[in-house]
Amino acid sequence: MSNDRPDLRASHEDRDRVVETLRVAGGDGRLSAEELDLRLESALSARTLGELAELTADLPIAPAAKSKDVLVVEQHGGKYVREGRWSVPARIELRTQLCRVTFDFTHALITSDVLRIDVDMVHGKLFFVGSPDIVIDTDGLTLTYSKFKLRPKNSAADPRLRIELAGKLLHAKVIERRR
Repeated sequence: MSNDRPDLRASHEDRDRVVETLRVAGGDGRLSAEELDLRLESALSARTLGELAELTADLPIAPAAKSKDVLVVEQHGGKYVREGRWSVPARIELRTQLCRVTFDFTHALITSDVLRIDVDMVHGKLFFVGSPDIVIDTDGLTLTYSKFKLRPKNSAADPRLRIELAGKLLHAKVIERRR
């Protein structure tokens, strides 16, 4: 986005880029929920590049704002599996219904020490396969007729990867397996 001409009209792509930056900032705790809602509303109705620039002027340009650092999984039914040698992003957005999802970290390329997974799962199972040096934090999840089958959090004193789950589960299970 160019600040040379703040009076230029904004495109859908410009608005989408700002919305993603705001969502990442909200997920990082830089914006309160109320402030995030206000800024998202302003971003979606912004007419000019100048209006958009004001909404993110006080935020750092986060690496997670780049789309390649976010894996989006939207699936209805069936299975979704990530295994073998795959690059673990900084964030995963998981929106599934009637789906079995498996993330196998056994041979994964882990580039960050924290992975945030935003979950909206209905009638499904979420499997994590990996080593004992992975810690799964479920404090950000809202459960409705759902449950966990996880190892104790303190099993890894110095975890190689911390997975932070946030969002909601409806009739779903989160299961941790070790190789």
